[in-house]
Order: sequence, then C-alpha cells, then structure tokens
Amino acid sequence: MAMQFYTSPEQIMRDRAEFARKNISRGRNVVVLSCADGVLLVAENVSSALHKVYELYDRIGLAAVGKYNEFEILRTGLVRMADLRGYSYDRRDVNAASLAKAAAQTLGGIFSEQTKPFEVEICVAGVGARPEEDELYRLTFDGSINDEPGYFAMGGAAEELGEVLGEGHDFEAPLAEAFALALRALSSDGGNGTRRELTTDVLEVAVLERARPGRAFRRIEGLALEALMPRAESEAEPDPEAASGDGEAPDPEES
Repeated sequence: MAMQFYTSPEQIMRDRAEFARKNISRGRNVVVLSCADGVLLVAENVSSALHKVYELYDRIGLAAVGKYNEFEILRTGLVRMADLRGYSYDRRDVNAASLAKAAAQTLGGIFSEQTKPFEVEICVAGVGARPEEDELYRLTFDGSINDEPGYFAMGGAAEELGEVLGEGHDFEAPLAEAFALALRALSSDGGNGTRRELTTDVLEVAVLERARPGRAFRRIEGLALEALMPRAESEAEPDPEAASGDGEAPDPEES
C-alpha cells in the first residue's frame, strides 16, 4: 500500500502566500495618492494594449499589479456588481468600500480554496468631496484589505516608494505637484540612491477629478501628460554666464 504524504494546512498556506508574494514582487510599480484636485493613479506600464489603471464606476477607480488576466477577472466582476447595484437601487449606493469588500471576499476564497492563488494586488479608490474623505483600499492576494491614509504604492519596490511618498505627500498639493512626487517615487525604486529616467511612453496616468460632476475618471495622456512631465535641468535652470557671454553687460557699440 502506497504511503500517503501529509502537508499541514499551515504549510500549504505559507507556500501559497510565498508563491503569490514572490511573483507580485516582479511586477512594475503603481502609486496612488490623494491631492487637492482628486485621486491620482500612476503606473509604470510598458504595454500600450494592456492597462493597469481603470474606471470602475462614476467616482471609483482601480489600479493593479500582478498577472493581467487575473486582475482583469476581478475588474470585470466589480464593474458588473457596480452596474447592477446602481441600476437596481441608486448610483449613490455604489461606493468604493462595498466594491473593495466584494473583491476581498473573492480573493480570500480563491486563496483558501484553490490550488493557486491570484498573483495580484489591487487598489480600489474613491474620490470624496475633500481630500481627507478620499477612500483608498489596498487588497492583497489573500483577501486582506487595508484603508490607506492618503497614499501608498504597490509592486516590487512598494516599501521604498512608500517612504518617498510619506516624506512629500500633501493633501492640499495640486495635481502637478502630486504627479511630480509620484514620478520621483517611481524613478527611485532602485534603493541604491540612483534614479531612473521615466518617459511618457512607460507611464500610465489617470485621475479621479474631485470637481468633475458625474464620471470623475480621466486618463492623462498625450500632450496633457507631456505638460505634467518635469523639464530637463538644462531648460529649468539656464546658465547665467551662457546667457550673458562672460558675465558682463555687452557694449551696445560692439553689436
């Protein structure tokens, strides 16, 4: 008679968690933060066909890292749930908290019941009347849900990015300053003091606009994104000596 191998439930859960955590850490980073103009979602994304930032409902958005096909399953389920609830009752009954709890139940069930957990980490964000009223819910692969205080990062360098965001985050900052902070965090994820240069073709940016009635989600791309990108140092800080030759005022008679 063949011997039956036994693995404790604790070991199975640890193995699943390690598997999901390791694969999620390979994903490119995402930053979500509240500012005066709304909730900003910035993702490092080299693909022009697959998105990591989405609209869920009128004033609710989604950002995700991990396997695209798996968080797409979650996204489509949340969209259907939001549409059904808004149609059956009232659009104001759809909020970020209820969608985040539904997603957490789905992730928790898959983690405990399926052989392989979802390799995803997502944010369900809702914009409020004031920055302090914004809802940022972080959901991990095992169904855990956390209410984040105004900012957080996801991906392989989430801890390092979170430190940068914590040092510079301001609820009253305008959109341009919030984007500059997000870009500074994303470009410093090496952890060794060096910075990477990020361009518009590797960034996916969207905002839930606070003052926009109805559907608040807006993608920032093209010329609008280029306008937010910081200028090169040579353009931002012109050399005063180069502007005036040798530093002395030119003689009008020598023109």
